[in-house]
Amino acid sequence: MAALAEANGRNDSAAAEGFEDEPETVARDVEVPSAQPARSNSRSPVEKPRRRLISSLVSKLVVLLLVFTLVPVILYDVFQQADAEKQRLLLESVREQGRLVAETLNPLLQRTEPSPLRELPDAVGRLGTDDTRVKVLFKPLQESGVEGFYFVATDPPVPPAVLQAERAQLIERGVLDNLVESCEGEMPVALRHRNPEGQIELLTSITPITTPLGCWAVVTVNSGAFLGTSIGQPYWQTWEVRTAVIIYVGMAVLTLGVFLLIWRNLMRFQRLAREIRTGHRDTGSFASANRVDELGPVAEEFDRLTRSLQASADDIRRAAEDNAHAFKTPIAIMRQSLEPLQRLVPGDSTRGRRALLVLETSIDRLDHLVNSARRLEETTAELLDPPNQEIDLSNLTQRMLGAYAEAYERRGLKFAARLQPGVVVRAGEDLLETVIENVVDNAVEVSPEGELIDVILERRDGMAKLIVRDRGPGVPAGQLEHIFERYVSLRGEMNGAAQPLAAAETPTPAASSAGSSGEGGAHLGIGLWIVRRNLQAVGGDVSARNLREGGLEIMMRLPVVH
Repeated sequence: MAALAEANGRNDSAAAEGFEDEPETVARDVEVPSAQPARSNSRSPVEKPRRRLISSLVSKLVVLLLVFTLVPVILYDVFQQADAEKQRLLLESVREQGRLVAETLNPLLQRTEPSPLRELPDAVGRLGTDDTRVKVLFKPLQESGVEGFYFVATDPPVPPAVLQAERAQLIERGVLDNLVESCEGEMPVALRHRNPEGQIELLTSITPITTPLGCWAVVTVNSGAFLGTSIGQPYWQTWEVRTAVIIYVGMAVLTLGVFLLIWRNLMRFQRLAREIRTGHRDTGSFASANRVDELGPVAEEFDRLTRSLQASADDIRRAAEDNAHAFKTPIAIMRQSLEPLQRLVPGDSTRGRRALLVLETSIDRLDHLVNSARRLEETTAELLDPPNQEIDLSNLTQRMLGAYAEAYERRGLKFAARLQPGVVVRAGEDLLETVIENVVDNAVEVSPEGELIDVILERRDGMAKLIVRDRGPGVPAGQLEHIFERYVSLRGEMNGAAQPLAAAETPTPAASSAGSSGEGGAHLGIGLWIVRRNLQAVGGDVSARNLREGGLEIMMRLPVVH
């Protein structure tokens, strides 16, 4: 209202100047510079995207994923190196134990008479423990190849069939290959295998002993505490790593689950807010859409805010009606009071007649400002609480074009309408009427006599596209983005070949539309601004472009009802 009062003040000043200095001028177009002073901003253009990136949930999710990915890799490498050192120390211990066993058995195995095979089982039994088992293989001197090795003693005793199967496993895995060529030197191994009885064993050392009878191989096998270490297997297969992976994956899934739960909840809030804003839902509760208890107070505040906005929209609509009615009454009285004055002022009184003309123009201007103020308030109310009705845009546009065709028939203007039937949108009938009135009225005012105005309605890609093309002078290229701004009028810069009709000659539906020529030819520059605001209120938008062959095209887009 303050901006309208300022515009009214400018209009009154223009009227007064016309009365004093320019007798032939009764009204001027309201011209508002399109360039708006830019507000100072302490943040640089580069800093703004950086701050948005830092505060973005997506960037935090990316960082979280990087942490969950890199931290395990780094820790695994560190722990693997520590475990490798641990393995080295343990293997040295168990291999030393294997050497001691071999040295203990060496005097017995070096003997040729009597044969050591009789005493060997008892000697091996004395050396074995619960965790460490001793097994002895023998290859006679005359035998060749790995097939010549046979188990001759074990602790504890094992059936021959089991020993044969285990011997086959050792041969298959190549454990005895190095003993064939040279029955010398200690063979440090760390080999896990499953024996024929199904038990996991860890071969920790094989000590060969050369004697006149052949090659002996003393094998130490661990089946106790060492099986719980990483000896003989990749580090990632140890139970510590597997347990840590399970815990870590559980933590990652839990963390990401909480993040996605909050994210999905915010997306539900967004959809509900958009449906309420665009009028696709009359009522909706953020609290009922909430799935996170901690966001409950936020959802309740959103519900209170929504109810407050809807109540404010109702109050604004009522205030618009009451204010318009309150202003219309004195305006009507002033208009009626002019009639006796016009009869009393002599026709040859130039100054008196000019004063009456200025008064009549000012009353028309005031009436136009009241209509504009009402439209502005209704637009504000519709932004706060958009209408939610299914409107057949095809029928509505056809009906309104019929009214325009009759009104402008005397100027020879014609409408070439190509309207796709059955295009239904969700909005309000008054809201759409205001949009169509303002756009078509602008096209009519700038169109030369006898020209054609194209109106096209089609449904494409889930949107209703209503296009209005005129044959007027168009808009300066640098001003296309500004014609939808508030209080911007370019009528004074456009070609004056097409003059607006007098109010008495144009009983059109747009006669009371904000931003139209209206009474007295005033242009406040809010008609196309209202078009944009109304369309945005129901989830649509509007754009303009100059036609190559001359004229202006305005395209309005609205979501269709599926």
